[in-house]
Amino acid sequence: MALSQPINDTKELALLANTIRVDVLKSLHSTGGSGHTAGPLGMADIFTVMYFHAMTHDPEKPQLEERDRLLLSNGHICPILYTAMAHAGYFPVEELLTLRKLGSRLQGHPHREVLPGLETTSGPLGSGLSQGAGMALTAKMDGGKHNVFVMGSDGEQQEGNVWEAVMFAAKYKLNNLIQIMDRNFIQIEGDTEDVMPLEPLKEKYEAFNWNVIDIDGHNIEAIIDSINKAKIHKESPTLIIATTVPGKGVSFMEDDHTWHGKPPNDEELDIALKDLAKVREGIENDTYDY
Repeated sequence: MALSQPINDTKELALLANTIRVDVLKSLHSTGGSGHTAGPLGMADIFTVMYFHAMTHDPEKPQLEERDRLLLSNGHICPILYTAMAHAGYFPVEELLTLRKLGSRLQGHPHREVLPGLETTSGPLGSGLSQGAGMALTAKMDGGKHNVFVMGSDGEQQEGNVWEAVMFAAKYKLNNLIQIMDRNFIQIEGDTEDVMPLEPLKEKYEAFNWNVIDIDGHNIEAIIDSINKAKIHKESPTLIIATTVPGKGVSFMEDDHTWHGKPPNDEELDIALKDLAKVREGIENDTYDY
């Protein structure tokens, strides 16, 4: 799916996001017991908008110089990255069932050198924004017109490396750097506000001279609008705080931090797919809010 043919219809994007959630679950189930579920489901709407509407990219030319760069900082939610990329045409959708298997290109954290379209290898939390800031500064120095998108998590804001990058990006007025934060309030040990409180996040970033936009991370029109606003903001880098529901679309997973780091078994997959079938029906009948 090259950007020359973006999907502009929000209903079509919502249906595609639902299909992507289905394939995320099937991919995770195929691992036989390892992987992260809540985050990928929560970020499906955003990744769908990125790969099928917002980004300049071409799966047939993954090294296209003028492409936008997308970096996944919280690498453990890579099932949503892989699934969006597969549906966009970077590799066969069938390959999603090799997730985390020995010899697979789809490891538990992205490995840049084995899969076309990956910009970085990610694993250590808190590193993505620094990598993205470096790429954004390089683009400015080289006269590049592309944007650098860093997809990150709220839990990562507990890492000191993040705030060094925040200062760096503000100093150099990296208006081509757009961070999209998954604000789902969970991490592996529970609620972020219990583990290490993060609020007030918006005010903190604004104090560091960032442009900040708050959105519902499941409202497709709001996602598109926020990215458009970030692209035309010229004074500073932009943070989009996307409030999401971890495990979105699956009744027994939503807002349950225990699904942060485990995949569904046979019975759970069956229930989850039935839930997403109901969501799809709601989207088709315009009774589901997207």
